[in-house]
Amino acid sequence: MSILYIRLPSKAAADAAEHWAALPSPYALASNAGSVEKEGTAALADLAGMVSGTRVVLLLAASDVSYLRVKTPPLSAAKLKLALPNLVEDQLMMDPSECVVVPGDLADDLRTAIVAQRGWLDILVKTFSGYGASSVAIVPSQACLPFDAAAATALVAEHGADLDLALRLAPQEALGLPIYAADTEAPAEVFSAIAALAPGRSLLLYAPQARVPAFQDEAAKRVVEGLDVQVYADNWPRVIGQLGKTPVNLALALVGGGGRQIEWRQWRWPIVLAVLVVLVNAIGLNVEWIRMKREAKSLRDGMTQIYRSSFPNETTILDPLAQMKKKVADAERDSGKSSPDDFSQLAGNFAEVLGKELSNSKTPKPVTAVVASIEYRDHSLLVHVKSDSPVSMDKIKFGLSARSLNVSSPSAGVWQIRSGK
Repeated sequence: MSILYIRLPSKAAADAAEHWAALPSPYALASNAGSVEKEGTAALADLAGMVSGTRVVLLLAASDVSYLRVKTPPLSAAKLKLALPNLVEDQLMMDPSECVVVPGDLADDLRTAIVAQRGWLDILVKTFSGYGASSVAIVPSQACLPFDAAAATALVAEHGADLDLALRLAPQEALGLPIYAADTEAPAEVFSAIAALAPGRSLLLYAPQARVPAFQDEAAKRVVEGLDVQVYADNWPRVIGQLGKTPVNLALALVGGGGRQIEWRQWRWPIVLAVLVVLVNAIGLNVEWIRMKREAKSLRDGMTQIYRSSFPNETTILDPLAQMKKKVADAERDSGKSSPDDFSQLAGNFAEVLGKELSNSKTPKPVTAVVASIEYRDHSLLVHVKSDSPVSMDKIKFGLSARSLNVSSPSAGVWQIRSGK
């Protein structure tokens, strides 16, 4: 995805214009690798087609950004972000709530605070997001300047008849101001402003290509005065390369962040398809549930009818299948047929398994050496075992399981034997 870099006019110029989006602004379209594919100057409104679907980096005029230095207590990143507006309040001419304050690096026990007007940034983010930008980043023009320990660095940006000066004096110290002067007087005004802000400092100045000769002529006068002044034509490759070293993005401090926006338009058909798939599956599940519900009702009605015909005197039918099983079991018991959980069946099988285990031991013993008493309760056999029993529950478990019986110990010294059928 390409990146569109746009150098914005100052807010003062935008306020003075009838339509700020009609102001001409330098731009460059670059690849992710940083190579410039296209550059020129155009009105912001005319760049809407180029903005759509691309990442946009807006270079905020230096005069719209303040670099402040403030002493801060040791705070976490989250707490510093909350406290910083109050710490710089004394240095601001407006309410801190109307500003975006982004923390910079810490140097010489002072924290850099980068301040810009929130309302202006919000307008920029909404405008370019409305043009269809996939993401919007806002970077101060001061961030386009490298730091040189031997000299101050300056950048002159041209917006029509107005000039915007960005000046960097230290890694964490930068400023910006507008220059209002006639074309012939502009270079002298720029150098005078720099001399007042950085007296006696050597200077490295970047200027628009068309104004380089005028600035070089004025720089020659400063060289005569004993100052080392170098003037170079500014270009987008230098700016883009410098921005790659700068993590500052003022848009992230806004609500919504100006970060990457979801391109709902390109996802609309996958979303529609996903919704249709969900609807088809939901309808299919509901149809299947209704079918199975009707089938269950039909089966239940059939079982109820069979139960009524078999037992016409029965008035209450809650579970025809369970009631039918109980009736069949009662009928078998009345006819003399025993069920697997009858006392005789449980006791007989247990006695046979226990007797076999005792007879196989080296010193055969009677069943009474193991069993203290027997109870029959809730279709299970409770065997109270003597404390000195020579047979453990584990020894008879295999023999009982072969006869479809389960044995457990609900309490110490008690074996509970149930039918596994």
